[in-house]
Amino acid sequence: MAARLLLLFIIAPIVELFLLVKIGGIIGVIPTIALVLLTAIIGSQLVRRQGLGVMNRIRAAQARGEAPALPMLDGAALLLAGFFLLTPGFISDALGFLLLIPRLRERLAKSLLSRFVILTPGSGGGFGRSPFGGGADDGTIEGEYQRKSDRADSAPRDNRLDRDD
Repeated sequence: MAARLLLLFIIAPIVELFLLVKIGGIIGVIPTIALVLLTAIIGSQLVRRQGLGVMNRIRAAQARGEAPALPMLDGAALLLAGFFLLTPGFISDALGFLLLIPRLRERLAKSLLSRFVILTPGSGGGFGRSPFGGGADDGTIEGEYQRKSDRADSAPRDNRLDRDD
């Protein structure tokens, strides 16, 4: 895994530089630089606008008492889109603009959520397994217990727990 990641960090910049030089040779240096800057400016504005919407959805989910797993993954995808759009290069810009498509981000988030079990506070003091809040009925019996001494010389005590019912 580490070798593949290292290979990605070596090959991706080389391919990006190759494309920048090739496209710069075709349309010229100034238009290539202008195109890279333009994609960064437009992309950052789109990420900002969509990011504000994601923040509102996170707040709304928290206000309803739900786990904001989907909106948070949506925000992480937007953060990655912003990173790709601010990185000079045409492949990274294409990936960044792809991540700005809401339906694609939603599908990515749902596929990621389906691979993980998210523990959320559920009813009854336990934890549910739903990414959307609520508890799972796993057959757990809630109750109280009392440890009794095994010694014979202990004084007899009342079997009930002291509580204010």
